[in-house]
Amino acid sequence: MQSADRPSAAHPVFSRRLALQGGAIGLLGLGINHLEALQSASQAAGRPAPKEMSVIYIFLSGGLSQHDSFDMKPAAPVEVRGEFKPISTRTPGLKICEHLPLLAARSHLWALVRSLTHPFNEHNQGHMVMLSGRSQLPPNFQNNGFALPSDWPSIVATAGSHLPATNNLPPIAILPEALRHSPGKAVAGQLAGQMGPFRDPWIIEAAPYRVKKSGAFPNYAFNHHTEQTVKDDSIFQAPSLSLPEGLDRSQFHGRLNLLDSIQQQRRQLDQLAESTDFDRYRQQAISLLADPQIQQSLDVTRVDDKSQNRYGRNSFGWSLLMARRLVEAGVRLIQVNLGNQGSWDTHGSNFIKLRDFLLPPTDRALSALLDDLHESGRLENTLIVMAGEFGRTSRIFQCCPTVYDRPGRDHWGAAQTVFFAGGGVRGGNVIGSTDRLGEYPDSHPQHPENMAATIYQAVGIPKTAHWKDEFGRPHQIYFGDPISGLMEA
Repeated sequence: MQSADRPSAAHPVFSRRLALQGGAIGLLGLGINHLEALQSASQAAGRPAPKEMSVIYIFLSGGLSQHDSFDMKPAAPVEVRGEFKPISTRTPGLKICEHLPLLAARSHLWALVRSLTHPFNEHNQGHMVMLSGRSQLPPNFQNNGFALPSDWPSIVATAGSHLPATNNLPPIAILPEALRHSPGKAVAGQLAGQMGPFRDPWIIEAAPYRVKKSGAFPNYAFNHHTEQTVKDDSIFQAPSLSLPEGLDRSQFHGRLNLLDSIQQQRRQLDQLAESTDFDRYRQQAISLLADPQIQQSLDVTRVDDKSQNRYGRNSFGWSLLMARRLVEAGVRLIQVNLGNQGSWDTHGSNFIKLRDFLLPPTDRALSALLDDLHESGRLENTLIVMAGEFGRTSRIFQCCPTVYDRPGRDHWGAAQTVFFAGGGVRGGNVIGSTDRLGEYPDSHPQHPENMAATIYQAVGIPKTAHWKDEFGRPHQIYFGDPISGLMEA
């Protein structure tokens, strides 16, 4: 019986093309209840969707040195302050590294949280807490760093549990590659973990797995254990969106012509449209297979020369350009891994790697992203967050003389700077501070839980929200409050 205060459910209206896609659902092994993307696409065709907030979470695997980027200590002893000089930004009194001049000129668009802290100094633990937004390690955590079903779900996957698909695309994604210790071995913290693999983010594999090569290939690639440029001819390309194994294209089209099957599934889809809870991720294969424009939108290496030159013709630039285009297409939360696993781990040759390989392409690509979003009016609806798994030690020393040629900084979870822009962030703002050596927060300490809550709030997830496991048990989403003072009042 229909409740008096609940509108009656209207049957969705499908175009002929969407009906054909619907008929393909069972053929793809997805189940008859994988409808949400089809609904959203049909609805979008009838009326404009309201503006919704998106998030781009830029992850710097390895750990960016706060002393050599956004929290410089020019008055500290030489073994702490390092080789780089601070420069003024557009915001009076705010200074950052000399190798980030483009971002310095745009400080009115971004803010810094200089006091994020957690207790872990190892990569695997740091990845877990900064990708999941929880400072406590999950049960059965293994320090080999491989993803396990018992892991906390990532921030991306958790948000995805409450985000509807838009324009027939998955609501969450990771690009241009998953973080991996080795082929097929995903780093812990970035997947859905306890939610189950059906909630894993859409991983856009645009960059191949590379061994002993770090940085923004091809022209900013380096050997991780030296300061030497390496030849890295890896191809950055749109992912191959293929049919399931064992089902070739001729079989696919042949089966789509089975009218009775299509009609039967259309009736089932129609009946279950309003009442079924279903996997919202694997279903996206329908649109990815059927719409060649999706793959075209991901092929950022063929966009106009002006755009490529502004972002940089390298994996960092192409990644942020792809992120911008996916946000425009309707993806709500995108994790962008700038560099493969460990690219920012500057134990050795810290200043050479940052100066020659890491900071310049990041400065260019991130500035171009800010410009494009600002000029298009999308920046107010797109929150950008940039962090690593931890910061780095204040003292510069020869960490591993048998491995690294020159000195660097070691892992340091007690303090790092997190970069925020857009999404209502008050530009030129600085939250928190560290002590005179940049080792510990001395005001307004923040935690991974606060960063995660800021992201959840941005995409509209209420603080009372939860996700349910396979047994129907609720699990909370918020484990802290959003960062106070970061946003415009």
